[in-house]
Amino acid sequence: MSKSTPSQGDKQLNVWRGDFGDAYIGRNAVTPERIVQRNLCFGEILRHLKGERLGSVLEIGANVGLNLRALRNLTDAELWAVEPNARARDTLIADGVVARDHLADASADALPFPDGRFDLAFTATVLIHVPETAIARAIEELQRVTRRYVLCLEYFAPTTTEIRYRGHDDLLWKRDYGGLIWDTHPDLELVADGFFWKRTTGLDDVNWWLFRKPTAARR
Repeated sequence: MSKSTPSQGDKQLNVWRGDFGDAYIGRNAVTPERIVQRNLCFGEILRHLKGERLGSVLEIGANVGLNLRALRNLTDAELWAVEPNARARDTLIADGVVARDHLADASADALPFPDGRFDLAFTATVLIHVPETAIARAIEELQRVTRRYVLCLEYFAPTTTEIRYRGHDDLLWKRDYGGLIWDTHPDLELVADGFFWKRTTGLDDVNWWLFRKPTAARR
């Protein structure tokens, strides 16, 4: 799939495309334990669909696909990914997590897909790295490309709070991401929300929100 024009912010994209992004891969290597942890977490989320089948799922910022590998154990949906780091994309393809033509080099706020292309689109600790100048566009893109469900798993704070991240400023923000999505798209239905405590789930103390589009109820 062709590369889209980056607009998330040159600083942030360049960081994730370069050595810093490569180092992130090393810290988040695929292990059986991490897959089991994500099986449990995404199983908890998907149970709120009450058996409704997903035909296609897009992860925005998939890295090496820990989440998608778990979803492959939980659903027969067609899996797609967006990932700006070249090493991570190579791993996704080499390990057969997604097909080459199901993988895009793009940013969260400029997705190269038509409206309503997927049954579910989600982010997992990706919106936290989107700068203030692009977060509204990223949220718009997240809900634009799905026809049924919007999901995000992100660090929560009631107001936007910048966190210094591994020696970098302007690279991580805690926000009320569920609130940002709902405030800008009040027609969405909140299906469920929750919190994954690192001590029991392995995920890094993230809040999650699952929304349904109003048209999904009529399908």
